[in-house]
Amino acid sequence: MDYILEANNINKSFGELKVLKDVSLNIGKKEIVSIVGPSGAGKTTLLQILSTLASADSGELSIDGTQITNLKDSELCKFRNKTLGFVFQFHQLLPEFTALENVMIPALIARCPENECKEKAKDILTHLGLGERIDHKPNELSGGEKQRVAVARALINNPKILFADEPTGSLDTKNRDELQHLFFQLRDELGITIVIVTHDMTLAGGSDRVIKMKDGKIVED
Repeated sequence: MDYILEANNINKSFGELKVLKDVSLNIGKKEIVSIVGPSGAGKTTLLQILSTLASADSGELSIDGTQITNLKDSELCKFRNKTLGFVFQFHQLLPEFTALENVMIPALIARCPENECKEKAKDILTHLGLGERIDHKPNELSGGEKQRVAVARALINNPKILFADEPTGSLDTKNRDELQHLFFQLRDELGITIVIVTHDMTLAGGSDRVIKMKDGKIVED
């Protein structure tokens, strides 16, 4: 398999608490992978390290051929903005901005011209069924709509990998099923790799692969 992410011997501690213990895994291009396990297993910490939002105490991480541990902070920020997308449980949308403006933010950070950003954001939102909601602010959107706006924001810079942390945690069954369908649609249409941390075994069960964690280690893959 052609791997887009390779992690070797990842360790992370918080004080005396060792949260990750020599965790190694490879993720292939266009794979949808779910990481599951009980609370305290280390799932979210692992996702944060794999997505470059946190650093490991030791170990190596390579994404799309780039050795992450070798990058300076400024280089890492550029790499993250260009290569990775993020979806969180509670959307993390800025309440003072419209759906369109929220989606545009990562592209503006990447210095995309404003008119070009706006057109691209409109296209993505329309593709996700939100064409008539682009001027609405988050408090005017349903939970499912907010999460789709968050997905649109994650896609604006054409990421290679989409990381999702408990993406269905605040959704009802109908919206969860729609989000799961959307993930596969994005993989099939755009060739994106998707890595999900979830307690939702229905969502995980629909993935290409399920990685189970316990006590800071991978116990089943």
